[in-house]
Amino acid sequence: VSNASCTTNCLAPLAKVIHDNFEIVEGLMTTVHATTATQKTVDGPSGKLWRDGRGAGQNIIPAATGAAKAVGKVIPALNGKLTGMAFRVPVANVSVVDLTVRLGKPATYDEIKAKVKAAAEGPLAGILGYTEEEVVSSDFIGDNHSSIFDAAAGIQLSNQFVKLISWYDNEFGYSSRVIDLIKYMQSKD
Repeated sequence: VSNASCTTNCLAPLAKVIHDNFEIVEGLMTTVHATTATQKTVDGPSGKLWRDGRGAGQNIIPAATGAAKAVGKVIPALNGKLTGMAFRVPVANVSVVDLTVRLGKPATYDEIKAKVKAAAEGPLAGILGYTEEEVVSSDFIGDNHSSIFDAAAGIQLSNQFVKLISWYDNEFGYSSRVIDLIKYMQSKD
């Protein structure tokens, strides 16, 4: 049993809505991720990659993430269609996913927003949030959604190429899904 990662929990609901309605042909995900306990406070040795030894409070650090590939395990139709990376940044909490996708079905950005909003108010309520406010990362501290779609931040190059932005409290939002998983497992005896 796995609850995956906080980033996977942010990416999966958004990717599902987009794929179910507009078909993701392929996509790249970048998470701008808050500092975690595994990072160094100052520059020091690293057992893995040189960058992993750099000080978290002074740097933006490119890092690997398996979140996009993990989405392919929970949404098999997306297996092999997404990959991604992370930038670790010196903030204590709240991260953001930037999902850039090529769509199989043409759509306006307003049509995409409408489908995400409908999912956030319907089948994915409590998991996927939706905002049109002019927000920043600290606005999501303590938010229990796994993914909060930022309708004001996305951009579109064409009706088949779009960048979508979704925020997540990488601690509280993820912990909320762990609680959901525990409750589900307990109900199954």
